[in-house]
Amino acid sequence: MINTQIRRSHWFAGLLLASFAALPALATTSAELVPERRHEEIGQMVTQFIQRSHYNHIAVNDSLSSRVLDRYIESLDSNRMYLLQSDIEYFEQYRNDLDDFVKNKPLDPVFDMFQIYRTRVRERYEHALVLLDEEPDFTIDESYQFDRSEAPWATTSEELDEIWRQRVKNDALRHALNDKSWHGDEGEDGARAVLEKRYKRLLRRMDQVNADDVFEGFMNAFAHTLDPHSSYLSPRNSEEYRIQMSLSYFGIGASLQPDEDYVKVIGIIPGGPAAIDGKLKPNDLITGVAEGEDGEFIDVVGWRLDDVVDKIRGPADTVVRLQVIPSDALPGSSERIIALTRGQVKLEEQAAKSEIITLPSEGREWRIGVIEVPSFYRDYRALSNGDKNYTSTTRDVKRLITELEEQGIDGLVMDLRGNGGGHLTEATALSGLFIDNGPVVQLRNANGRISRLDDPDPVARVAYSGPLAVLVDRFSASASEIFAAAIQDYARGVIIGQQTFGKGTVQNLYSLDQYMSPELVGDKGLGQLTLTIGKYYRVTGESTQHRGVDPDIALPSAIDAEQVGESVRDSALPWDTIQTTRFRAGEPLDTTIQSLTVSHGERSKADPNYQWLLGGIREFEEARARDTVSLNIETRLSERQDEMDRRLARENDRRAALDLDPLESLEDLNEEDLPDVLLDQAAGIVRDMAELREVDARPARTAQVLPEKGEKLP
Repeated sequence: MINTQIRRSHWFAGLLLASFAALPALATTSAELVPERRHEEIGQMVTQFIQRSHYNHIAVNDSLSSRVLDRYIESLDSNRMYLLQSDIEYFEQYRNDLDDFVKNKPLDPVFDMFQIYRTRVRERYEHALVLLDEEPDFTIDESYQFDRSEAPWATTSEELDEIWRQRVKNDALRHALNDKSWHGDEGEDGARAVLEKRYKRLLRRMDQVNADDVFEGFMNAFAHTLDPHSSYLSPRNSEEYRIQMSLSYFGIGASLQPDEDYVKVIGIIPGGPAAIDGKLKPNDLITGVAEGEDGEFIDVVGWRLDDVVDKIRGPADTVVRLQVIPSDALPGSSERIIALTRGQVKLEEQAAKSEIITLPSEGREWRIGVIEVPSFYRDYRALSNGDKNYTSTTRDVKRLITELEEQGIDGLVMDLRGNGGGHLTEATALSGLFIDNGPVVQLRNANGRISRLDDPDPVARVAYSGPLAVLVDRFSASASEIFAAAIQDYARGVIIGQQTFGKGTVQNLYSLDQYMSPELVGDKGLGQLTLTIGKYYRVTGESTQHRGVDPDIALPSAIDAEQVGESVRDSALPWDTIQTTRFRAGEPLDTTIQSLTVSHGERSKADPNYQWLLGGIREFEEARARDTVSLNIETRLSERQDEMDRRLARENDRRAALDLDPLESLEDLNEEDLPDVLLDQAAGIVRDMAELREVDARPARTAQVLPEKGEKLP
């Protein structure tokens, strides 16, 4: 620490003195946070990597510094609940200097900004604790603006006090809606005690922040300014990355990340307990964790990510219950309880699966095969050990196609919904099962060099040549998009569903320890840098980046494309094109797609399940448009009852149209019995393709030639 103190230059001291008058009066906080020498060395190393290896050859200059400042402020206080306008004005002095800090100057100003933020957080939660002295009045008609991301910064502490009065009241109202009294019942904490523990825990969490945490937060703001997929992980998080982000050691199989005071689900690991159960979804917020079937819930709002992960982990075959705010919940809705049995993510459970959907039409039963591909996987360990029966997506799909054809199918749906990608080699190999031979995808690196990946087994026969559709949604990304694009570009099948995610970039991982001397690496290590180094392109030359793959036939979806996907991220690399590579496509499908679209439109109008889905999506869209919620308990109860009544009415309308018995309550609804409307629609479209192919294959009738009047035929 002495060396760090000595390295603080007169330049920095002068900067602080010159700006001290602009610094708002701050309360005393916990121990001072200061950068270590290795932080500054890491910053310099990361800067070199960025300038040398990032796909865009980013110049680390004043322009980048300005964008980094905005992103760093957003990373600290994205909902504008802590900082004041005067704090933002104080930070302005660093707008054009952050590039200099990471290149060759002390990082003290970065820690200075965080110290101010930490002080504001402490002020807010100390105020929140004072507010708990009085039970809120839920009979007053007022509302709370829960989304303040676009609101002006508060100008005074009194203004923030009022915002936080409403926030605390909303926190308390959530518990009241779940029948938890203010002071609690015998043997059970009331809402006041739960919130008091939560706010004190958040205060403790701020006190536990260390220099590595501050540095990692700033470097991630720096990296995310380049693009959404470049990032920095501190030594501790590098070591815990695989466990924390995949929960692969007897966990639930979900990717998690901090989001304000919550832990948010960002992905579901194929084959894991959460994927098998199906109820936990990306963007759900975890608010509580309970052990076993009847254990008491522990409020985890405000916990560190690693602490929440520790609570979720546990022995295999034991139950953990999660209390979550669903991503598609209406504002003010109560939490959902999800019980999961812990287990390992097993490769065989990630494997592709098949089924057959039977559809009547034209006096016969059409059999449509479905292969669900949850990820692009390959068991490289078995492959490297010489195991000829190693597991892979392509090998599994080829086997399933053979089994389906032996059972007799008229068409095939490849279901890639929710498939976030995986091994690139599997994407190209899987494409090769459906095209004769040729290129599948192009890659361009930071130096502009373009390489091409072809069908890895060009002499092998096509595994399936019948009617084919690929079903995708907004969560289909990366390798999924490469496969879907190849099928579309070769006119081998039709793409059905929603515009895909648009993740068309390539990343490389740099373990920073290997680039520094052992003395500097020390016991802690330096962490790791993930850097975007390339982009994927279709054989047509169009990038899958940003735009993804547009479906030939669009289906409705509850996934909001304006909230999810690459195009939502302001630092995403743009869509562009390179030269088309030579490939031999099939006959254009434009006319076929037009015919299929018309048939699908007519069929969906009369499909009760399809109309039921549309009604649900409309309700979600109306809910998402709101950024405020009532703080009146009667209003909230009424809104919740109205929502349940609408859901019940919508379900009973569907059941009536299908001649099913109506439900008296939503509690009688078994969600496993609900239809997979999008899959059913995709199967119907493939049946139409099979019918069209059968018509085209019929031999033309020989025209009967009749004699003209007075003429005799020989």
